[in-house]
Amino acid sequence: MASADIGLIGLAVMGSNLALNIAEKGYTIAVHNRTASRIDEFVHMAKEQGLDGKVVPEADLVQFIQSVKRPRSIIIMVKAGKPVDEMIEQLLPHLEPGDAILECGNSLYTDSQRRFEYLRDKGIGFLGIGVSGGEEGARHGPSIMVGGPEQQWKNAQPILEAISAKFNGEPCCAYLGEGGAGHFVKMIHNGIEYGDMQMIAEVYGVMRDGLGMTPAASAKVFKDWDKGPLNSYLIEITGYVLEAIEPKTGKPLVELILDKAGQKGTGTWSAIAAQQLGVPATAIEGAVAARSISSRKDERVAAEKVYGKPSGGKADVSLTDLEQALLAGKIVSYAQGFAVMAKASEEFGWNLPLATIAKIWRAGCIIRSRFLDQMSAAYSKGEAVNLLMVPDFIAIMKTANKSLRKVVAAAALGEFPLICLSASLAYFDSYRQAQGTANLTQAQRDFFGAHGFELIDRPGEQHGKWPSTLGK
Repeated sequence: MASADIGLIGLAVMGSNLALNIAEKGYTIAVHNRTASRIDEFVHMAKEQGLDGKVVPEADLVQFIQSVKRPRSIIIMVKAGKPVDEMIEQLLPHLEPGDAILECGNSLYTDSQRRFEYLRDKGIGFLGIGVSGGEEGARHGPSIMVGGPEQQWKNAQPILEAISAKFNGEPCCAYLGEGGAGHFVKMIHNGIEYGDMQMIAEVYGVMRDGLGMTPAASAKVFKDWDKGPLNSYLIEITGYVLEAIEPKTGKPLVELILDKAGQKGTGTWSAIAAQQLGVPATAIEGAVAARSISSRKDERVAAEKVYGKPSGGKADVSLTDLEQALLAGKIVSYAQGFAVMAKASEEFGWNLPLATIAKIWRAGCIIRSRFLDQMSAAYSKGEAVNLLMVPDFIAIMKTANKSLRKVVAAAALGEFPLICLSASLAYFDSYRQAQGTANLTQAQRDFFGAHGFELIDRPGEQHGKWPSTLGK
């Protein structure tokens, strides 16, 4: 007899925490895992937290499905890619029209779109759901971004809203559109996250190499910044990370961590999607490049031997300059991310609610920050597609860009790499330049490929009368 309000497959860390969150909110959840011993471990964990009465463990897949009340909502938390498709095929023969599969991993949005269309033809709903907040967020309240059929969203809505993070009592959970909309927004969230993290790391690098600051001294600065306009989750945790001590050596932990950053692909997907949509996202692209360069440790060591160690001269910047530079860079990063989403909404017919997206990112997710309220308000008023044209951010950028310029210049002279911050400055300067240099690019394209160009004083496509260079 069906007794569970919802089902969940995949009891690794994220799946387990999400299941515990659901049970804690008063819902009965059926759980299944390919390895049966993991189900037993989860039941023991739930019992320790007083939640075993809300858990229906089922090692048999068919019995698991039958234990969920109709119309069924079944969450799958398995590795993105082929395992998701394989799990869908295992579930399909046992589902009924109106049931839905809720895929809550970091899947590529085009895969979610494909699965949505494939299952729609079979009468089964597919919700591609972005979940942000890491394991702690999954357990206590993540930001949840939903894409798929609206009816199946409504079926699962009470549970998803209940388990989401809350900001001033509002659930950080929203339906964003059909198909791959939810996973697209989560992908861009992660791209912004890449940029945010890289900019923070770059500022830390200037503190360390240009100002000679210890991790403890830098930690104090980040904790102070978290009380001001930079207030955000990533600034907050940076303070904790920099003050951590490795117990065996008594040294700052950050100084003992190998400088090779990992990545799982969402940042790269964001950069590719931005390029495909024709929207510049240089901060995201820079952050992806920075992680790729970091992974080439042996090459970097060899290159330093050839070219010499960076001079690391004292950077002629203040901590206030660094704070304002980071603020300007972050605004540019968010502006680029939201511009990509705006274009995707238009391209794919999603009608993405940008104001709502900013709202559901205010709590639970990794990029939650103070100025998301301002962003949400701006989009609610329909002020602009690009946040750099919003009055609140115009006022900030007119001042902060001066510090960003000073920091980038000092870093160039002092040989401190600022891939993201310099990319943000270049984007800002390009965006506000009414007369750019693409006129020369267009002339060159016409010279070698007869691609044509427009003239400012007459309509229609034109061509130049260029001299021949053949035989020279």
